[in-house]
Amino acid sequence: MAAASDDGIAGAKSGLSLVTNVTVLLLVILWLIPTVGLLVSSFRDRDAIGGSGWWRAFTATSQNVAISTEGEFTQTPDGWTLTGNVFGPDGSGEVSAFGGRRSEPNAFAPGETGELVRGRTLTIEADGDFVYVDPDAEEPSRNPTLYVATEVPPTFGTGNYETILFSNGMDRAFINTLTVTIPATIIPILVAAFAAYALAWMDFPFRGTIIAIIVGLLVVPLQLALVPMLKFHNTIGIGQSFYGIWFAHTGFGLPLAIYLLRNYMVGLPRDIIESAKVDGATDFQVFTRIVLPLSFPALASFAIFQFLWTWNDLLIAKVFLPSSAESWVMTVKIADDLLGSRGGDWGILAAAAFVSIAVPLLVFFTMQRYLVRGLLAGSVK
Repeated sequence: MAAASDDGIAGAKSGLSLVTNVTVLLLVILWLIPTVGLLVSSFRDRDAIGGSGWWRAFTATSQNVAISTEGEFTQTPDGWTLTGNVFGPDGSGEVSAFGGRRSEPNAFAPGETGELVRGRTLTIEADGDFVYVDPDAEEPSRNPTLYVATEVPPTFGTGNYETILFSNGMDRAFINTLTVTIPATIIPILVAAFAAYALAWMDFPFRGTIIAIIVGLLVVPLQLALVPMLKFHNTIGIGQSFYGIWFAHTGFGLPLAIYLLRNYMVGLPRDIIESAKVDGATDFQVFTRIVLPLSFPALASFAIFQFLWTWNDLLIAKVFLPSSAESWVMTVKIADDLLGSRGGDWGILAAAAFVSIAVPLLVFFTMQRYLVRGLLAGSVK
């Protein structure tokens, strides 16, 4: 008799479990690679980032350096001779190749005598000692520029983080970010909770139409509403202020908040709510004493999303906040001040990314146990 297969038996592992686990592991690794690269780059300086990729940050790398020599020529039988060390008086370093022209910095090996233009010769040892000879000159020429390739050991530092954390005005930008994020997270949750309860448990005309409109608003790009909303804010006197950005984030976050909370509240036990109403509880009492405590996972999941969106926002902050430095949030401070004055300084950008995500990560890990429960709200009946 053929052996019975374990596939389909309750409690037995599926044959696809290994494939699933490997796939998930690969996806996690793929997601972590850019993050690890960003973290490594945040501890490197601009020159190191430009010279090699982050995956080579832990090994010595070859770097071409142009060195202006110092000292005085001396008269020898071979001609005017200049000696010294390309690394300075201390002579700390190791030469892997050298050359006499910028276009050929690796033309000669250490210890080799290189033939330069007009009969001049150059010899550089591995420890950096060099001998430069000009045999045909009647008098000493100006000191030459030497081009050497040297092995640079891996170096890391906290300079990028110090630039971000101790830059002028960063403390004010941090407080401004909290001033924007906290109200812009609490206000839409409060409004959406009341609306979601009404759409889930109260009967009134056009309830289905309102739900359909809310679902439709989920796909509307917020960029379409920026200019009309700013004009409306200017008309009522709250344009480019903290009040304006609070209401902007509230308006953009309400459709998803109502959708999530309504789906969760619909799935709550009907018997509990009906029993409370039979006992004489009003809708407000049912909402505050029964529905809100039971809906905490959905509230927490939306709070995580809203906090992350508002904390990391740049576009809405640029539109609805004044352009003065006193009103900058952290994203605007980093983009307009720190990066704006340094061009493509990737070390500053990488450090700024990790500084700005510190608080969102704390919020996420504090409330992550509610995230999945809130996202699955209403998916299973």
